[in-house]
Amino acid sequence: MTAQVRTAIFPVAGLGTRFLPATKATPKELLPVIDTPLIQYAIDEAREAGVERMVFVSHPSKSAIERHVLDDADLRAELQARGKAALAEELAETALCPVEDDVVFVMQDEPLGLGHAVLCARDHVLPGPVAVILPDDLILGRPGALSEMIAAHARGDRGHLVATMTVPREETRKYGILSVTGRDGPLLLADGMVEKPEPADAPSAEAVVGRYILDPAIFEALATQTPGAGGEIQLTDAIARGAGTIGMAGFRFSGRRFDCGSKAGMLSATLHLAAQDPDYADVLAEHGLRSEHVRAA
Repeated sequence: MTAQVRTAIFPVAGLGTRFLPATKATPKELLPVIDTPLIQYAIDEAREAGVERMVFVSHPSKSAIERHVLDDADLRAELQARGKAALAEELAETALCPVEDDVVFVMQDEPLGLGHAVLCARDHVLPGPVAVILPDDLILGRPGALSEMIAAHARGDRGHLVATMTVPREETRKYGILSVTGRDGPLLLADGMVEKPEPADAPSAEAVVGRYILDPAIFEALATQTPGAGGEIQLTDAIARGAGTIGMAGFRFSGRRFDCGSKAGMLSATLHLAAQDPDYADVLAEHGLRSEHVRAA
């Protein structure tokens, strides 16, 4: 039987340059979709999936992420004193306790790529396959994408399993693209992957997005991986190197993905969630947008 996925890695060291000046002082992972930071969605998804240890690969300039992730007893006490017990309890439920929860922070001092960020977590992962969650790829749905992928991975020895979605051919240059050899339900069997190919060179239109379940062999592959696109250590290159021996497949998740590494994606995610909440029906109507709820007269 395939080993259990016990560790999730959260690469959160990036500078978030596409959101400057907003990210000059606030890490992009703490930017909210309405009132919930992106990192919180990722943590909740990992919790739902039953992950034991969460490893955050951060940067020394982004201490605010650790402050958000970990419980703040002093803040909760202040809220309690001000009669805001419900809010204090909500913060306790969403935060990770440094004593009761298995949470680790490691630093990626240089921007050497996603593959390098994952490699930085090598000494802190539990035995077995590991999950990688990119918080700025927000995937909404129940069950969560990571839960779906862990269940699919447990049904057979798939080696590396990567979340995929079909993109317009002209957008292949933005993603790692699978070389698909067959299909098995939501699984896309593959013999390789190409990082950010030009549309004419792309082996398919099946793009890899920010959820991965990786065989432990990925760490040795990353340790010997030469720089790829952008002069960085590309995670997709290391995954592709193991396709022939470890095996790999794509997984089509059932949820809806928003590219919250872009301004348009953040706006789209915000409008999507607002449309499902009756509290925002009037606001959406003012701008000619539809809500899924009609406020009672």
